[in-house]
Amino acid sequence: MAKRIKRITWSELGEGVRIALDAMRTNKLRTFLTTLGIFIGVIVVTVIISVIQGLNAYVSGEISGLGADVVYVSRMPWIIKTYEEYLEYRKNRKITEPQFHALVKQVTLAEAMAPAIQTRRKLKFGSESIDEAIVIGTNASYPVVENAVPQKGRFITDIEVDNNRNVCVIGSEVADKLFKNDDPLGQRLKAASFSFLVIGVLEKRGQMFGESMDNCVLVPYTVFMKNFGFRRSIDIQIKAKDPRQVEEMKDQILGAMRRIRGVKAGQENDFAINQASQLMDLFRNLTRTLFIVMIGIGSIALLVGGIGIMNIMLVSVTERTHEIGIRKALGAKRRIVLWQFLVESIFISGMGVCLGLLVSILLAALIKSSSPIPVNISTWVLFLGIGFTLTIGLFFGLYPASKAAKLDPIEALRFE
Repeated sequence: MAKRIKRITWSELGEGVRIALDAMRTNKLRTFLTTLGIFIGVIVVTVIISVIQGLNAYVSGEISGLGADVVYVSRMPWIIKTYEEYLEYRKNRKITEPQFHALVKQVTLAEAMAPAIQTRRKLKFGSESIDEAIVIGTNASYPVVENAVPQKGRFITDIEVDNNRNVCVIGSEVADKLFKNDDPLGQRLKAASFSFLVIGVLEKRGQMFGESMDNCVLVPYTVFMKNFGFRRSIDIQIKAKDPRQVEEMKDQILGAMRRIRGVKAGQENDFAINQASQLMDLFRNLTRTLFIVMIGIGSIALLVGGIGIMNIMLVSVTERTHEIGIRKALGAKRRIVLWQFLVESIFISGMGVCLGLLVSILLAALIKSSSPIPVNISTWVLFLGIGFTLTIGLFFGLYPASKAAKLDPIEALRFE
């Protein structure tokens, strides 16, 4: 008995699929136009999900270069929401060299602390030149804080910082462009009109947010202030001894900076403590908003597509009323007719989803090949598409299928 029930079920399934495919072949243009809303909705949802995932991965990778255990003390915060806020922050006093030295003594949870002042200057060696390279003034702790290890030679020492020595460490891009096949160690390059002895070449570090980290020259910050301007505000990079104590170290920095800069109780800080996680949080908030908006647009397109399926199925029921009457008169049960129209609805929505997913995969591959964003259509997104197929097909096809199944065979046979 169980086997007979199973055989009948598979027979009904096959018949429903066959009739649905015949109906779709008979009305190709109508079927295509009906699936268009589903097609567009699936592309919008899947591509946006994949792009946002790729952007989050890309930005997270870029920001990780700043170091999760590194804190940055600056005159102004990295994230400024309005122009009015910017004008207020500009009133903050500059962070000075004596304040940096005082902070070094008071922050006991720091493994290393490096000042960072930078400008852009033209570099020259012989007949070769670079129009705009980043010149950074720092100290011997920079390699620890920035994980910038010399590939050749060595880094700046504290003695060279204290004695204002005109030495420099260059990035790999500067070495390649200025010195070509020559060994840069022991050579002298010019930054603006100032001459520096090359004592080291950093390992290749790549790009961050599209800007090369290898197009740089690092000099003692004391020399930088003497040659390029002593009135600049110093940014301070501080690496924690223990990554688990970053928050505790931030509290220690906050208290020390307020004391050093004479900020009284109740007064706002006239400096900022920045961290890489702040940038990541800001970016995730932005992409979250974009995600909600685009999912809303995609959902509307899917809803329109679903309504289109319901509309076209109702037209199909009306057109095939006489056929349904004949099938019922010959013994077709209500559930068989219901199944026939549900299968047709699911196939129509399935066509839109499959085409949408195929185009989405092609678009994702195109974005990935033409940009640094690692865009991939995740497996769960494909399963989401299958879920859309079943949900839209069943939900929007149920009413037309139910209407067809409930038709009275005698009335249906009389229908012209």
